[in-house]
Amino acid sequence: MTEQLIQLRNEIDAIDDELLRLINTRARLAQQVGQQKSGTVYRPERESQIFSRLQQANTGPLRNEHIVRLFTEIISLCRALEEPLVVAYLGPQGTFSEEAVTKRFGGAVTSVPCSSIDDIFRKVESGTADYGVVPVENSTEGAVGRTMDLLLQTPLKVCGELQLPVHQCLMAQHADLTAIRKIYSHPQSFAQCQMWLNENLAAADRINAASNADAARQAAADSSAAAIAGKKAAEVFGLEICAANIEDNPNNTTRFLVVGQQEVAPSGRDKTSLAMATPNRPGSVYDLLAPFAQYRVSMTRLESRPSRASLWEYIFFTDIEGHQEDENVAKALQVLRDNATFLKVFGSYPAA
Repeated sequence: MTEQLIQLRNEIDAIDDELLRLINTRARLAQQVGQQKSGTVYRPERESQIFSRLQQANTGPLRNEHIVRLFTEIISLCRALEEPLVVAYLGPQGTFSEEAVTKRFGGAVTSVPCSSIDDIFRKVESGTADYGVVPVENSTEGAVGRTMDLLLQTPLKVCGELQLPVHQCLMAQHADLTAIRKIYSHPQSFAQCQMWLNENLAAADRINAASNADAARQAAADSSAAAIAGKKAAEVFGLEICAANIEDNPNNTTRFLVVGQQEVAPSGRDKTSLAMATPNRPGSVYDLLAPFAQYRVSMTRLESRPSRASLWEYIFFTDIEGHQEDENVAKALQVLRDNATFLKVFGSYPAA
C-alpha cells in the first residue's frame, strides 16, 4: 500500500472510533430522555423534526434519503433501549408492507405479520401490537378500500404516513421465461404490470394469490410457475429474479398509514386525515368544502366511498395540510362539525 492510502485508512479508522463514541453517547442520552418522559417511546413529530433538520444541514456526498435511512436505524436502536416496539403488518414475510415497517421504524422492532388488514387493526386495538402499518392507496390502482372502511370503525388514530416506491419483479426457480406456464401474484400487482405481461408472457395463466409473498412461496414449489413480488420475497423464498421493475408506471408508489393509540403533536409540517358526510341535496358538497377555502386550508386528497348506512349516500375521505391544532385548521373543522351530518378526524401526523 502507498503511504497516502495508509494515511487515508488511518483517518477513516479514527473517524469510525469517534462515531462509535458519539453514537453510544446519543444512546445514553436517549435512555435518560426515556426516564424523564411518560407514555410512548415513539414520537413521530420529534423524529420528523430530526430528519428535517439533518436534511437541511446535509452537504453531501451522501444524499438526503441516505441520511434519513442511516438515522432511522440509529433512532430505532436507541428507541429499543427504552422499549422495543411491536409493529403489525400485512404478511407473510417478504411483502412490501414489511418493507414499509423497516422504512418507518428501522430494524430494531418486533415485526408481526398478519393475514389481513382487519387482523392488523385488531392486534393494535387489543394492545398485542403497539402500531400497525396498513396500505391506504396506490398511485396506479387507487384506494385500498378495506383500510378506509376500517378507519371509520376503529378507535385507533393515524400516527404517521410513508410512501414506498413499489418495484415489481418476476421471479422463479430459473430465468427461462419459455418454461413459465403460470404466474402467481396479488390482483393489484397483476394490474400494475399488465403491459409487460401482455408483451412477454401473454400465454401464461395468471393466478391470484393472497399476497405477493404467498405468490413467491407457491412459485418456489413449482418449476413451471413464476411470481410477481418485490425483491425481498425473492430473497426469502430463494427465487431467481427473471425481470426487474416490470411495473407499467415507473413511479408506482404505495402510501401506507401508521395506526396506533396516540395523538401526535404538531411537527411543523403536518397533514390531517378525516372523513365527512352530508345530506344528498344540491350544494351540500360545496358546503362541506367551503370552510377549507374560507380558512385557507389546502386539500391534498378527496375521495368518496359508499356509505353503509343508506343507499346512494357517500362518505368523503379527505386529507388536508396542517395539524388539527393549527388555528386555521381548527376553525375549518369547527365549521364542518356544524355543517356535516358525520365527521371523524382520523388523526394529525407529520407529512411524508
